[in-house]
Amino acid sequence: MFITGASGLLGRHLQRCSKAEHWDMVAPGSHSLDIRRREAVLQMITEWKPAVVVHLAYRKDDRRTIVDGSRNVAEAAAACGARLVHVSTDVVFAGRPAPYTEHDLPFAITEYGRMKAAAEEAVITIAPRAAIVRTSLMYATEFLAPLQVDIERALRGETSPTFFTDEYRCPAHASDIADAIAILAAMPEVVGPVHIAGPEVLSRADLARAVAEWLGKNPNLLRTSTIAESGLARPARIVLDCTLASQLGIHVRPIGLALR
Repeated sequence: MFITGASGLLGRHLQRCSKAEHWDMVAPGSHSLDIRRREAVLQMITEWKPAVVVHLAYRKDDRRTIVDGSRNVAEAAAACGARLVHVSTDVVFAGRPAPYTEHDLPFAITEYGRMKAAAEEAVITIAPRAAIVRTSLMYATEFLAPLQVDIERALRGETSPTFFTDEYRCPAHASDIADAIAILAAMPEVVGPVHIAGPEVLSRADLARAVAEWLGKNPNLLRTSTIAESGLARPARIVLDCTLASQLGIHVRPIGLALR
């Protein structure tokens, strides 16, 4: 199993994942593999000849990494006949009251969402047998996810972000998503998008409060507001229908069970 972005939150969980312990893993850091460099990506991945490539690497505001890098990784996986599991996001959607299934076409309203949608399109064009994991906000317990770091810093008074009470997502523990990736890696018959997210619909404010309580801090110290008051263009409600994942034996714990 060749993993890009192995030093990130999900990459670290995947390397510790019991469901992936039978895999020999190759996990180069970004210092040794810049996925924006096509020739370097092709050379390294085809030299290792992995059975599976798991693509996790990204930089949130860097189109070359998100789109071109994903294209390069897909091309390398296809060149050596490797199973490709590509991780995407729920913000490829614009938001609506009804849940999104895998049959819904991406329509993003944020720049990051548009880049991730373009990356999905590149992956499917080059490696049509790839699995694309769409997930939501991730948190962790062994070490802090970026969103948890933001919350912790806000609680310490180092920053003053606003957590929206009207922006709803389906948060998931990173270890559950890592388990899902390991399962899909061994299921080459599963192709295309698979929605894998938490079973609860929480606002960003409610998620921040839950993390604050888990950290042993006063959640009332967090600032809250609404998308409307901010004037930003953001998806208000993205709920992923995870029926397909459940049918494949993939489940994500509710936050009350996971934050222990």
